[in-house]
Amino acid sequence: MNNSTVQFLLTEYNKKRILAEELAEKNKLNLYEKFPELSNIDKKLSSLALATMKELTKENNKDLIKKLNTDISALKKEKQKILDSIGEEAKKIYPRYECNKCNDTGYISDGNTTIMCNCLKQKIYDIEYNKSNIYNLKEQTFDKFNLNLYSNNISKEKYESDISPRENMKIIKNICLDFVNNFDNANEKNLLFTGRTGLGKTFLSSAIANELLKMGKTVLYQTASVLLDTIINYKLGKSNISIDIYNHLLNVDLLIIDDLGTEGTNNMKLVELFNLLNTRLLNNKKTIISTNLKLQDIFETYDERIISRIIGNYNICYFFGEDIRLLK
Repeated sequence: MNNSTVQFLLTEYNKKRILAEELAEKNKLNLYEKFPELSNIDKKLSSLALATMKELTKENNKDLIKKLNTDISALKKEKQKILDSIGEEAKKIYPRYECNKCNDTGYISDGNTTIMCNCLKQKIYDIEYNKSNIYNLKEQTFDKFNLNLYSNNISKEKYESDISPRENMKIIKNICLDFVNNFDNANEKNLLFTGRTGLGKTFLSSAIANELLKMGKTVLYQTASVLLDTIINYKLGKSNISIDIYNHLLNVDLLIIDDLGTEGTNNMKLVELFNLLNTRLLNNKKTIISTNLKLQDIFETYDERIISRIIGNYNICYFFGEDIRLLK
């Protein structure tokens, strides 16, 4: 990854964290003016904590330390009781971090190891990889997915299906919701979206991404063309592409591969596509593949190993109907 990107983001994190903590401290001072008993409890807690630390340096004071801890516990309960009685205003004395996992530091530590938080990873992905900005996450949600834009008429001759486009999209929407709800289940299959443009493939990909981001998952979007060129350039040692980029493609929680079939196939690309899909399956990392190709075209374009992985590990969602962009 680009170190300047990380440094920029960490600077922004630091600003957010300081602002959250300063606002919390201001709210605390205001609240303590209204309820001075809270301030008195804090003073007693500080005094008891200091006394406990002094006694810990001495020997044979277990009973006294136990009493000090009991007194501290009682004061904390008394303080919490007062805060609970105050209600919503009391909650404002605690910093409201954007990410409660890392408290807006960008990193999580368990005492032994420190790892980058998913929130920071996602911001890096958004800056360095999700540059096409296909996601309008405020608008493209499951709640705003309008099934009424799809025809309720059945035309087997036109759509090669015994159900209407609307009924088909109800089924696909439910498959997508199940995908989100069972995302961490190793048995939940990946998704292949196939069908012409303008039928909702990108919208549903965005809706899924939106929900997973709320769950703290990481999402990386890339077109098949750019993705495979990136992998091949990394393997050949071209440009300044680092192992970080390759590892992100392998290990991001959800990888969305868009426009499969536009990358121009050759033996090297087929090999790298198989390796990518297979490695993610082995690592239990979910993938969504979106393509304008028909199923028959997919089977004719890609080799048997890739097809076998798709058939065995992907729910194939066939989008059909009229271009809904023309109906909005």
